[in-house]
Amino acid sequence: MNATIRSEKIDSTETDNNLAAVSEVEAGIRDFVRNDIAYLRRPATGAPSSGETALEPAQEATVNNVNSLIQRVAGTSLAEIENLISELEALRDLLHAEGQRVQREISGYAQLSQAAMKSTRMISDNVTQWKRSAEGLRNG
Repeated sequence: MNATIRSEKIDSTETDNNLAAVSEVEAGIRDFVRNDIAYLRRPATGAPSSGETALEPAQEATVNNVNSLIQRVAGTSLAEIENLISELEALRDLLHAEGQRVQREISGYAQLSQAAMKSTRMISDNVTQWKRSAEGLRNG
């Protein structure tokens, strides 16, 4: 019975040590990231605010280069997105116009079909009347 209690204490101690180690590593990573990118959060122009030190010229140049790169990439992406949007709008307008044209064509074909059916009925009725007249003349 003492052995099981003892092993549970060892397991819980190991777990506590592992959690402490994980917490330390996470804290170290957070500090590293904060220190690594802290200079990017500072304004590139103007006097440093209270509690901040001025950036070294090399750091300031790096920050300016990174900002310039981000603006170029973002600008290019935005321009491409705007071009894509305008192309899609033009395509939508084209599809809408083509849809209306197809509807007009279908309507025209439907009217033509109805007119052809009426003409066919009239011709059929006239032919039937002629047959009757011809039969009447033969018999009479």
